[in-house]
Amino acid sequence: MMKRGIHPQDLIALIAGIYAILSPLWTTSTGRATTTMIVLGAITVILSLAELFRPDMMPMEGLMALMGVLFFISPWVMGFSDLRGMAWTGWVVGVVTFIVGAADLQVTRSHHRAVATH
Repeated sequence: MMKRGIHPQDLIALIAGIYAILSPLWTTSTGRATTTMIVLGAITVILSLAELFRPDMMPMEGLMALMGVLFFISPWVMGFSDLRGMAWTGWVVGVVTFIVGAADLQVTRSHHRAVATH
């Protein structure tokens, strides 16, 4: 079981997920956009909390990167790309979440390579 300290990217993903959940409060939205941001945000929060409290769960990083992709494409897929505020929320949170997931995945792979060579 791999143990490691808290990485800043884990907290960044948590903040991004919370921001997505709360964004309909200050951004013009529709029911579909609101639901999308709340659902994707809640999943991101759950994944980031799991990563914070159970960092030994290997596939979490890949899932976080996937959440970034889902956030990024959601304005087009869910039909709210014309709502600039919500679309930009999806795009920015998507990029941030993808980068966090990719960075966490890189850290995990580097750790596993280091352990395998020793």
